[in-house]
Amino acid sequence: MDLNLHAIENVPIIKPGDDIADIICDLLSDIQDDDIFVIASTIISKAENNFFKLDGITAGPEAIRISKLNGKDPRFVQVVLDESLEVFIESPFMLVRTTRGNVCVNAGIDGSNVGDSVYITLPKNPEKAAKEIGLKIFEKTGKKVSIIVSDTNGRAFKVGQTNAAIGVYGISPIRDWVGSQDLFGKVLEASKQAIVDEIACAANISMGEGSYGYPIIRVRGLSLYTDEKVSINDLFRPEKDDIIIEGLRLLRGIED
Repeated sequence: MDLNLHAIENVPIIKPGDDIADIICDLLSDIQDDDIFVIASTIISKAENNFFKLDGITAGPEAIRISKLNGKDPRFVQVVLDESLEVFIESPFMLVRTTRGNVCVNAGIDGSNVGDSVYITLPKNPEKAAKEIGLKIFEKTGKKVSIIVSDTNGRAFKVGQTNAAIGVYGISPIRDWVGSQDLFGKVLEASKQAIVDEIACAANISMGEGSYGYPIIRVRGLSLYTDEKVSINDLFRPEKDDIIIEGLRLLRGIED
């Protein structure tokens, strides 16, 4: 396997209304079938105009209560609550399940690379955004490409952040090895590879952070495109099997 990560240069500062697919096609003249584009969620959010300032936001009683625990501005806490389906941890940070389905800190709200006193939320629907970009690239080039919308997440038990997929198009989130054999002929019974997260992590090496960042990475060398309907939800462990979520809920119950 010869895996190639290509950071797309000269991506402009994204403004509300910009078309990410058009930008990719304008910057690349050699798009091929099976290309995978890993796109930082921040630039999709910018194109969607998901900016906000704390001025004008009114914090409710729950936000005020939580802000007293974690020291955050209650208006910021209110936006986190508005972007969340469930809160698992309130302090020293907020760990939530977002309205998009993923679990992350502060509902993925970011204040970097967007200007002073400005914040930005995650894309409204990362899955829909990924599909629209993939279809637009096909419309303009005739090439079938896969799209992974990624976001930087911290990790339990380890220091440092990695990339994770929060929306996909044209690629199955899971590579299922169940039923295949290992080196000694033993049939694998529980081996599912979170392939889109692994690709997102690999792409993040080239993406970088801060002023160094390249928000769009082309990954070439993997033949993973699919015309079948795919969903990032396939990555989320069923609640009945998720002992971490169960433990966090029990802890919340004890604290309440």
